[in-house]
Amino acid sequence: MASGRIIRVNELLKREIAADILRLFSNSRFDTGSITVTRVETAPDLRDANVSISIFGHEEERTEMIRFLNHHRKEVQARLSKNVKIKYTPRLHFKHDSSLEDGDRVLGILESLDIPDEEDTPDA
Repeated sequence: MASGRIIRVNELLKREIAADILRLFSNSRFDTGSITVTRVETAPDLRDANVSISIFGHEEERTEMIRFLNHHRKEVQARLSKNVKIKYTPRLHFKHDSSLEDGDRVLGILESLDIPDEEDTPDA
């Protein structure tokens, strides 16, 4: 379980990384509007951090988009080191997070089920 300090660092990095990606790549062909930084997990020694990215749409290009972010991670890290003052700027490792899409899929399945309301059942 992460300590309170690591939890605060993770939230700070999540917010800063999302802003840095938008600033760095908004004028490129990379679709910054389709991505969401869902989670950052920093190692206790602050040397490495896994950054989970959810991508809306672009089903065919997700692997390439994650590869793009990993390729340009030094630019994000450099900007991060200017804006966030912590002992070490962690080495970022971007990975795809499908949890939002999985949640949407489960909600779609639940909505498609024909479950009567409790008020409509004769026993209620």
